Amino acid sequence: MKNRFHLVLLAALLAGPALAAPAQQASRVLTGADLFNLEAASDPRISPDGKSVVYVRRSNDIMTDRARSSLWTIDVASGAQMPLAAGAGSHSQPRWSPDGSRIAYLSNAEDKAGAQLFVRWMKTGATARITSLPNTPSGISWSPDGSRIAFSMFVPDEGPQLGKAPTKPDGAHWAEPLQVIDKVVYRTDEGGYSKPGYRQIFWVAADGGAPVQLTFGAHNAGGSLAWSHDGRALLFSANLTPDWQRDMVNSEIHEVSLDTHAVRTLTRRNGPDNGPVVSPDGTLIAYVGFDDHFRSYQNLELSVMKRDGSDPRVLTAKLDRNVESPTWSADGRALYVGYGEGGGMRVARIGLDGKLGTVADNLVGSELDRPYSGGEFSLARDGTIAYTGGDALHPADVWIARNGKTRQLTHLNQTLLSTKALGKTEKLAVTAFDGLPIDAWIVTPPDFDATKKYPLILEIHGGPFAAYGPSFATDYQLYAAAGYVVVYANPRGSTGYGESFANKIDKDYPSHDYDDLMSAVDAAIAKGFVDKDELFVTGGSGGGVLTAWIVGKTDRFRAAASQKPVINWTSFVLTADMTPYFARYWFGKFPWEDINSYWSHSPLSLVGNVKTPTLVIVGSEDHRTPDSESEQYYEALQLRGIPTALIKVPGANHGGLAERPSQSAAKAAAILAWFERYRKTPAGG
Repeated sequence: MKNRFHLVLLAALLAGPALAAPAQQASRVLTGADLFNLEAASDPRISPDGKSVVYVRRSNDIMTDRARSSLWTIDVASGAQMPLAAGAGSHSQPRWSPDGSRIAYLSNAEDKAGAQLFVRWMKTGATARITSLPNTPSGISWSPDGSRIAFSMFVPDEGPQLGKAPTKPDGAHWAEPLQVIDKVVYRTDEGGYSKPGYRQIFWVAADGGAPVQLTFGAHNAGGSLAWSHDGRALLFSANLTPDWQRDMVNSEIHEVSLDTHAVRTLTRRNGPDNGPVVSPDGTLIAYVGFDDHFRSYQNLELSVMKRDGSDPRVLTAKLDRNVESPTWSADGRALYVGYGEGGGMRVARIGLDGKLGTVADNLVGSELDRPYSGGEFSLARDGTIAYTGGDALHPADVWIARNGKTRQLTHLNQTLLSTKALGKTEKLAVTAFDGLPIDAWIVTPPDFDATKKYPLILEIHGGPFAAYGPSFATDYQLYAAAGYVVVYANPRGSTGYGESFANKIDKDYPSHDYDDLMSAVDAAIAKGFVDKDELFVTGGSGGGVLTAWIVGKTDRFRAAASQKPVINWTSFVLTADMTPYFARYWFGKFPWEDINSYWSHSPLSLVGNVKTPTLVIVGSEDHRTPDSESEQYYEALQLRGIPTALIKVPGANHGGLAERPSQSAAKAAAILAWFERYRKTPAGG
């Protein structure tokens, strides 16, 4: 079959022709092989006294082709680093004890089947394994007195049974038993097909012992856990109603008693209430959530209530931004939150009177392949913030903000990136057809010459309720290294610009976001150095949707690569892993109630218009936008005789399409090879 790509030829994709002579010198530009050498910081946790930071250092193992996580500590005064847990296995979720004398963390170094809970005594360096659990714990949280550690964990049960199979004779080799499924959401992109059972809450003594289960029943409990001030109860968020499976958004703040295991509900509204945190004096609880109006996008707002759940009030009603990760100041007079602003993320201090002040604004996430906005932070008693910061030329490092000043503590990629000529990222002014300003950026190739003409790649973010920003992205650097200008934008529907901007595509997606993207391309062409006859387009997830939508609406692009798209909204909402959510919030009706709306927004409805050679890419284990969506589009293009190819990324789910370095590099190389096939003027011509 023509137009078939083979990812198995990885060496060729990463380094050039298989029989090429050995390189005489290192490449001046970023290559696929360099992805193995990049590192990123995540989950920085500053000690209570503000003197040390422990963080997760993510690097890649070229022999296993996987990311691995180690834990490192930093002396804030000197910037000196030392490993805390950097041996075999992966280590994550470091959490300081309230007095700063110990760090709890998860590690699979001694149990390859799953991570266990460990504690390090910082003064002596002694480490003890605290648990021997059948499944991996998460959400670890110290009690106020440091004597206990809470966590959540999946607890299996027998699951539904229908009938009884015959008894298997000793020594017989029979087929696997029937798999009976009765859950509404029976598979997730993160974990595949669900096993029978539920996530429950536990605590264990901080010096080891038998874990104690606190929650029971046919509900999931977990997430962010918070201890009451007296250490006699745990607060958590969950939907404990009988119809919880069909109501994925609604949740309440509950508390469970350590003594009686009785559960008491503290919030009561239709909508999500998540992330509870108790004030230092124990009198108030802060949390995030909203009153649900069933719109496609709704900001999470910061609220506080009294300890018994009474007198709830919103602190960020005037902010019009989504807030996350609330953290109390030591004096209990304010909270710190992260929030999206434009294409970036900030940390703000919000007083109990609602007054807001920004304390850090260069946060970035640890994702490397594309420039999604994000970031993480933590707070010391003296108000010092540790956070992940960076920019378009530097992946996430550990930074601190103190007394109005910021300082970078790590330089994880300095050695590698100092030897590379990278593409430069600049803001691109874009105005939509209706006068709406659209944030956009343009990446120019290394050794850029504004007097020359360059091919352009429009790369589109997913979500669609997400945002890109001016942060480091390996895909863009690889495209730029190949001689392309890259344009990316936050069209209407993107986050970080308020609810109204995001909801301009409410129940109407895709729609005028298409026009916004075309305006970004036109703005790039107007700069004078883009060849208007050498345009290409790609994007993943929501960006894959829009890529397929674009080639059904216009022939201006010479080639396209639609990554993990939705092609048919009807099949998608019945096969994705969040089926109760998508139909209710993105369409308002089920497909059989409004088939015309589903079809009119489906890229498959436009496939009869497509003339653009279109590559389709999806992970073989994608349960968010199932691979059947990509297969539908590929086959439709084949039946129409449109040049196409289908790439399946083995073992990759939706969120992990670029998780393994070789696959990330090979995917970018395949996209570039596809575009080069349809260039008017081949590279170097």
